[in-house]
Amino acid sequence: MNVRFPPLSPLDALGAAGTAAGVGGLQRSAPAGAATGVRQAQFSSVLENALKDVSQSQLQSGELQKQVQLENPKVGLEETMIAMQKSQIHFQAALQVRNRLVQAYSDIMNMQV
Repeated sequence: MNVRFPPLSPLDALGAAGTAAGVGGLQRSAPAGAATGVRQAQFSSVLENALKDVSQSQLQSGELQKQVQLENPKVGLEETMIAMQKSQIHFQAALQVRNRLVQAYSDIMNMQV
């Protein structure tokens, strides 16, 4: 699973509220790659793709397990065990990301304004 998040500036966290009108007197400038036509990945699309990779890894691992149980000579036990370990690592990484996001949300919601 290749999860690469683009670097965020503090103003990126403002979302739509920080558009051309600005927030709190701050004007939001265009991203550095906007002038050159480089598209920055949205956090939601990066997260969605990562979760799809985790799901695909688990499906592949399950299929290999099924083939080993059916005694398919083309599928080796070593290959199946490696796929199972990879899918487990992918799932654990996704779980840690989810836990961090929930903790960050809780921290933000508990802030005094």
